Amino acid sequence: MTSATVTRWSRAFVVVGVAWFVCWNGAVVAGFDRSATVVLGLQGFVFSVVFGKAYSLVPTYFDRELAFPNAAGAHLLLATLGTGALFVDAVGGGGPPMEIVGATAWIGVVGATAWFAGVCVFVGTLGWTVRDNLTGRETATGEINRHRRRIDRAANAVVPVVMAYLLAGAALPALDALGSSPGLLALDALGTSPGLLALDALGTSSALVAPGPAATHVLAAGTATLLVFGIGFRLLPRFFVSTPRPWLVAVVLPAGALAPALLAVDFQGGRLFAAGATLQAVAIVGFAIAVADMYRRTDRARIGFHGVLAGAVLGVVAVALGWGAGVADLDPIVLDAHYRLAVGGFLGLTIVGVTYQFYPPAIGTAPGVDDRTALASMVLLAVGLTIEAVGIATDAGSIAGVGAAIALAGAVVYAWILYALFWQRR
Repeated sequence: MTSATVTRWSRAFVVVGVAWFVCWNGAVVAGFDRSATVVLGLQGFVFSVVFGKAYSLVPTYFDRELAFPNAAGAHLLLATLGTGALFVDAVGGGGPPMEIVGATAWIGVVGATAWFAGVCVFVGTLGWTVRDNLTGRETATGEINRHRRRIDRAANAVVPVVMAYLLAGAALPALDALGSSPGLLALDALGTSPGLLALDALGTSSALVAPGPAATHVLAAGTATLLVFGIGFRLLPRFFVSTPRPWLVAVVLPAGALAPALLAVDFQGGRLFAAGATLQAVAIVGFAIAVADMYRRTDRARIGFHGVLAGAVLGVVAVALGWGAGVADLDPIVLDAHYRLAVGGFLGLTIVGVTYQFYPPAIGTAPGVDDRTALASMVLLAVGLTIEAVGIATDAGSIAGVGAAIALAGAVVYAWILYALFWQRR
């Protein structure tokens, strides 16, 4: 019963995440600002899928059974509400659209606090599940895979770090939203709640990490990317039937764990930022080498492998652009390309490739659901994102628009395939 419940909620998260994926690419084509679209891409698409699969994978990797299976349902509701409200707040920006619904500031408070509450449910549920195995030493790795136990333990060990980054990345926007809310400031000015002054200070001035892009990097690099490294070094070797080089694991995991903290506390700053950007680049490049090496050595032919490889390649391009803009004085215009390639390319195509492994298109019975269509979706996404990035970097808006439209087509095809497979399995 527990397993069936977890599977049901895991699939529900993926269903919602894929919908956000299409909305995100559609919003980019429609010309919404990055501050709005990043919510759909990161909190919406990436984290919906990450949360859903983590509920089923993390307990297994720690040799445990999820403690509260139905907690995922409450989390899904909070995450969906939070993402939608954060997007509306970013689009409205306090202007006329928000004034019409009478939610000028409170929509941001609702979005940030709901999403943070969902994160608390997630971290609390998984934390309680693995409370007696926090280091992940017990891995449930069978005898047939005993040669992978050291790597499995190292991969498990970064999961608590991921959870810490997740809590921080979700709490910062919530504290900032609460601390900057006119209603709360008015109450504080009246002297009715001294604690609100401290809350405002935490949210707006004294936090170690500033809200905005720095907090977003805590989520994107510290949580999503590090979890891709950790789960990837456990999951992908089973898919490829090929063990990653231990020295690559030893480089990628520590670098990927430390880099986001350095980036966040000194965002667009000096030596710490440069060190963090360099460590992040080392981690991404190392992971890409590991993926390419396993892809080369495998004797299996699975359609999802192409998406994982393409994601790793675009991840290298994304981190090169980010490092160049942050450290080597590259034109800041490339940061939009960096964001799209990081979230849509590295994280996005990796997720697409992995979901095709979990839900093989080859077993589809609906029209157009097969490996060829799945390959087409990944090609459209990879080519579209690449063209879009070139257009952004060269300040050619028409080229960027064409690329974004191609990527949107790839997202729609991907959604059709997964939804058809889910309907078939209902």
